[in-house]
Amino acid sequence: MPESTTRAWRTVLEHIETDLLEGRLGPGDRLPSERDLSADLGVGRSSVREALRVLEVMGLIRTATGSGPQAGAIVIATPTGGLSALLRLQVAAQGFPLADVVKTRLVLEDAVAAALAADPDRDTGEAHRILAAMDSEALTSGEFLALDAQLHLALAEASGNAVIAAMMAGLRTAIESYVQAGAEAIADWSVMAARLRAEHRALVAAIDAGDVESARELVRTHITGYYTAAGLTRAPSDRP
Repeated sequence: MPESTTRAWRTVLEHIETDLLEGRLGPGDRLPSERDLSADLGVGRSSVREALRVLEVMGLIRTATGSGPQAGAIVIATPTGGLSALLRLQVAAQGFPLADVVKTRLVLEDAVAAALAADPDRDTGEAHRILAAMDSEALTSGEFLALDAQLHLALAEASGNAVIAAMMAGLRTAIESYVQAGAEAIADWSVMAARLRAEHRALVAAIDAGDVESARELVRTHITGYYTAAGLTRAPSDRP
């Protein structure tokens, strides 16, 4: 694609992104027509179509041809939803190195635990519902770990930080794939499941008690402990 064309569709993308971020556009709103965007921004209609295609792939808009109330481009998600979709596409396309996933989880979930524990108005109701579901002895390792990922995402969403929640949602596929692979290397899954249940409950209890430092330490130990036990990463003492 020629550089001038690339700049043109990025101009359209940045214009729509700004309207979304500044609240001039939101879910349910209709974007201006291709003709109007082309005239207002001084770009070709092909550049407008390319920008809309990118936004649709990211899950931010829905486009429909024809005429009537359902035609044109309509916003269906906020920018955070688009971030999740973009990360999921990146994971699907090439994945992320495990070491990077672990480091990112430590940064994000440390912030989540601290924010929730420090918030007197926290709502951990969804986390408790997932904890109860994880108590079932009939769960396979795959089902258990899917609930595990759901629990961590629920805590991120409860933290109130929309960017962190979007990043955790986008990385969920990568997180699940690695923890599922690790489960195959664990000799006694029932013992590991009991350990994870206890760690989850201790973490949520620390958050509910408002103990910021304990919550941060528990989530970090929980994350690194599983990856180490599954042989996916080395223990801290084994690192040079």
